[in-house]
Amino acid sequence: MTERDRLDLRGLLPPNVVSPDVQIERFMVDLKRLEVHARDGPSDPNALAMWRILNRLHDRNETMYYKVLIANIEEYAPIVYTPTVGLVCQNYSGLFRRPRGMYFSAQDRGEMMSMVYNWPAEQVDMIVVTDGSRILGLGDLGVQGIGIAIGKLDLYVAAAGINPQRVLPVMIDVGTNNEKLLEDPLYLGLQQHRLDGDDYLAVIDEFMEAVFTRWPNVIVQFEDFQSKWAFKLLQRYRTTYRMFNDDVQGTAGVAIAGLLGAVRAQGRPMIDFPKQRIVVAGAGSAGIGVLNAARKTMARMLGNNEIAFQSAKSQFWVVDAKGLITEGRENIDPDALPFARSLKEMDRQGLREGASLAEVVLEALKGSTSTRPAIFAMSNPTKNAECTPEEAFSILGDNMIFASGSPFSNVDLGNGQIGHCNQGNNMYLFPGIGLGTLLSGSRIVSDGMLQAAAERLATYMSEEEVLKGIIFPSISRIRDITKEVAAAVIEEAVEEDLAEGYHEMDARELRKLSPDEIKEYVVNNMWNPEYPTLVYRKE
Repeated sequence: MTERDRLDLRGLLPPNVVSPDVQIERFMVDLKRLEVHARDGPSDPNALAMWRILNRLHDRNETMYYKVLIANIEEYAPIVYTPTVGLVCQNYSGLFRRPRGMYFSAQDRGEMMSMVYNWPAEQVDMIVVTDGSRILGLGDLGVQGIGIAIGKLDLYVAAAGINPQRVLPVMIDVGTNNEKLLEDPLYLGLQQHRLDGDDYLAVIDEFMEAVFTRWPNVIVQFEDFQSKWAFKLLQRYRTTYRMFNDDVQGTAGVAIAGLLGAVRAQGRPMIDFPKQRIVVAGAGSAGIGVLNAARKTMARMLGNNEIAFQSAKSQFWVVDAKGLITEGRENIDPDALPFARSLKEMDRQGLREGASLAEVVLEALKGSTSTRPAIFAMSNPTKNAECTPEEAFSILGDNMIFASGSPFSNVDLGNGQIGHCNQGNNMYLFPGIGLGTLLSGSRIVSDGMLQAAAERLATYMSEEEVLKGIIFPSISRIRDITKEVAAAVIEEAVEEDLAEGYHEMDARELRKLSPDEIKEYVVNNMWNPEYPTLVYRKE
């Protein structure tokens, strides 16, 4: 009441002073009315309705929005992120009510350096940027792809405690090649075909220069760029800017953590990872990212030298839409070339260029000593998953490890047996990678920092859990997971002499911290959604 009097609010609000807990309870009653459970999560129309309600709460009360999200993260992460965010992006022009984030377009060339000062925040810690060219597994959604950047940053706030006043979703609109959007009168973006080549690069270069001029310490996460540009932009910027690509590096890190967990689930030590045979279906940015990361992990375990790096590639088979990739493939993608199997070797194995996925898997399994094969159906959203857990467990029984990109329910195998469906979700890693990079003050996101994040996630689960087939933790533990991952990233940045410190914690002080003190440092720098006290009563 003291605050109401001092702020001239008496009479403008109902008399009862409602606690935050009661406010949340009232909101949850509304939300629960819509709750309908389907086999593998909320049905699409219901999920979209829940997204609208949560979005309206975000618009009117940001603190309460994040209180609700953090307290119910396992339930609402699939609403603000995959799979529902895919549906949101597909319908974004119709759902749009108010702008959230910034839009840089091909029409803004030459203006971006001044445009960036239109954003009201003096400090921005985290930017998620997309060009909308490959949203999840849904293809080119143009300017509507901003929904993925907004959803990702919601998770940075909820999982990593990044201050919501210091995050910025960005859409770079260079046009769209989606003919349906080009003809849609309600479409909010540029109705022209996508820029390409040097014209495209000029737009991205100008954007990067502008944001790092205004906010030199910002971290930029690239999200859902088509494979054609994902690797090129990563190589172009990663040694000069604080940036990473979640599709290439985040997906790879989560996959590595899962693969290491799958080794543990066989009752073997993680050091046995180089003995595993791995078939990757899909040679896009995510698939190639997984291959590169897995090869580096194997090489590191085998001695971390060139011989180890070369020998590790024999453990991989890559299958794309045309089948098995061999050295006989015409116009082979340069990124896939290191993993192309030799024709001589294929003749010995009875395989050929373009062999089917089934043929390749059968060949890879020959002579395998694995007691528990792992199947990771990683494509998003849910409807794009390569297979369901029911299909996998019905064929292989309980003697397997299953993970997917989007959430599925566990499978009842009968006789008290549960087939655990692990969600290999990037949100286990990217919040910790971002937070760890921020708090370390590292000027780049190094391969070692990414590797440290993946290995920390792989060891997060107890021995008892992994032997049951549970290789990823519950999303409900996401803040604790992020604390661990961020601490691992900071430790590696210090080890590589990349850490420059953050605010009062300079590099020298950071080096003095023990592992437990680093974790405490991380927790102390996580934002929590609490209403600030506006007026203090004099005692």
